[in-house]
Amino acid sequence: MPRAARFTEARWVAKYRWAALAGDLGAALFGVSLALVVRFGAQIDVRYVLLGVALPIAWLVCVALERGYESRYFGTGPEEFRSIIRAAVALTALVAVTSYATKSQVARGFVVLAVPMTCFAAMFARWVLHRQISRRRFAGRCMRRVLVVGRNDQVTTLHRHLEERKTDGYVVVASCLPRGDTPDEPGPERLGRAEMDILKAVDEWDVEVVAVAADPELTGHSLRKLSWALEQRGVELIVSPGIVEVAGPRISIRPVAGLSLLHLERPSVSGGPHVLKNIFDRVVGCLLILALLPLLLVTAVLVKLTSRGPVLFRQTRVGRGGEQFRMLKFRTMVADAEERKAELHALNEGNGILFKLRDDPRVTRIGRYLRRFSIDELPQLVNVLRGDMSLVGPRPPLPAEVAQYQLDDARRMLVKPGLTGLWQVSGRSDLTWEESMRLDLRYADNWSIALDLLILWKTARAVLGSDGAY
Repeated sequence: MPRAARFTEARWVAKYRWAALAGDLGAALFGVSLALVVRFGAQIDVRYVLLGVALPIAWLVCVALERGYESRYFGTGPEEFRSIIRAAVALTALVAVTSYATKSQVARGFVVLAVPMTCFAAMFARWVLHRQISRRRFAGRCMRRVLVVGRNDQVTTLHRHLEERKTDGYVVVASCLPRGDTPDEPGPERLGRAEMDILKAVDEWDVEVVAVAADPELTGHSLRKLSWALEQRGVELIVSPGIVEVAGPRISIRPVAGLSLLHLERPSVSGGPHVLKNIFDRVVGCLLILALLPLLLVTAVLVKLTSRGPVLFRQTRVGRGGEQFRMLKFRTMVADAEERKAELHALNEGNGILFKLRDDPRVTRIGRYLRRFSIDELPQLVNVLRGDMSLVGPRPPLPAEVAQYQLDDARRMLVKPGLTGLWQVSGRSDLTWEESMRLDLRYADNWSIALDLLILWKTARAVLGSDGAY
């Protein structure tokens, strides 16, 4: 097979690295220049000019040491941003230690302004790069060719997850199965598997990544030998632990009795993190209500003037631990909507359990606009202040839904239901029941304040784009 794929991959990696370097250098120059002008004005000491020259170089070194220029992190988003934040902390510590060791007096106002501004500017530059590469990956470019190794069912699962999000940049071109295994479904080229078969496939298909699914036959010394052979070829090796719905913070590798063992932390369902989440919910919820008060009042007046019935729609939902509460929404349907539901049951376009109808005749004219931009959900901020709901969490279920839960499904009620969640930023009304439940369970098992902030950011984008809302 020609080496065009490897050459193309090397080109976009090199371009991305140079663009990242240029962005970080520009960010450092911006941060230093702003700090000099704000702190000293037109009278800048020569020492600070020299410091302003040294800081951008030190910044690039710190980012490099924090793996900010490693190709495996390009386009990943969170990992790149974390490397920038760690570099900012390292640079602050470096300036402090150097100042103390040389007994030189560095103006705190200069450092306090220069480093954060450099960090913010660098994160913005990386965000722009991330957006650009995401667009290319949606078009099928800048992808990393992957060979998946494992048994049939594990290969199928890992293949699906690797290609689930195109922005991650993986495309599976072939897979190696044990001899005698037959593929369950059509897909990439299926090859036989022995150690030499894997290396032959790596060379033949010119892959950049070998992904090993959980397989007891390929562990220990065999896996070590494979990693050595791939290292000589410049091919990355990734190994799936088989726990696909558990996020990275809960997984750690610790040495035990001379072995590197995978430890799975228990999900946080109580204690300090939940207290912090409750405080965050109430503070941000209160601020949002105050900021959106004019919109809430105007919406209430429009709902009252355009159709008969109450302004608010109240419905019983099930919260954390199975406790029921009354959820609030702006009314978007006619007053007798529940009575007319039986007439439309045959037209249900929902996911089998939830009733959804894209062109529901019960929705009022103003209600369509409220639903399109999720304005009808805003009264749930009152539920957040009451403690019934959280800003971010699983979708609040109806009692009829909870009655149909399997034993595993009840785990979604370990946390409070949310005004938004993974379901909101992953398709909203377009998700199947199984997909919605999988996202809720994933959130319940892996939630964190950082994940909540990310979901809130993505929710704003999803709502402005009105994706999946009807």
